Amino acid sequence: MTSAHAPSSEPWPERPAPLEEACASGPRDMAALLLFALSRRIGGDRRPVLLTAPRAWFAEHGRPYGPGTAGASLILAPTTTAAEALWTLEQALRSGAVALALGAVDGATLAQTRRLDFAAKQGEAVGLVLPRRLDGLSAARRRWRISTCESATDPDDPRAPGPARLIAELVRGRGERPGAWILEQDDETHRLCLADRLADSGLAAISHAGAPSGLAA
Repeated sequence: MTSAHAPSSEPWPERPAPLEEACASGPRDMAALLLFALSRRIGGDRRPVLLTAPRAWFAEHGRPYGPGTAGASLILAPTTTAAEALWTLEQALRSGAVALALGAVDGATLAQTRRLDFAAKQGEAVGLVLPRRLDGLSAARRRWRISTCESATDPDDPRAPGPARLIAELVRGRGERPGAWILEQDDETHRLCLADRLADSGLAAISHAGAPSGLAA
């Protein structure tokens, strides 16, 4: 299956919504997913970032590499079950103590995601749910599918890779058109920005694992 969306002509929605969801296109894209997830922290917000997930998730994917967290203080909160991770995510968002809270949980219901959205607004934070698939209904304003992308060459050395790149595909967005953007990591700020050369990206050839992606109205 080819990508459902060509490179978007719409502006990149850099500012996150209070609640979003994002999944990796495949196992090899997990690092790109975490890079994208950490980039959803609003610039200038110095509160820490929290990542909660069942211990089995950390055993499968490992723990984020500290120096790669864009200067954010990262709090890891392993739990025994997905239900505990969902509770931890909600409490962190509501507390106002974190800028961004990430929850690697599957199967969150519409009612549960509505609670997360309300908690994020109450705590003036950003919540990002990281399920394996984008299925079922959700109160998240945006749903993303993240893929690894080949980096451009280093401008100072054509034999070396340039900044890390990924493809952020907006599968569903409330009041927004679906589309895809190629993003690259800024070496100075460690945040993601829109990459330059979109025309030669071959974006339409990127394969994705299809999945239902309903979004609550």
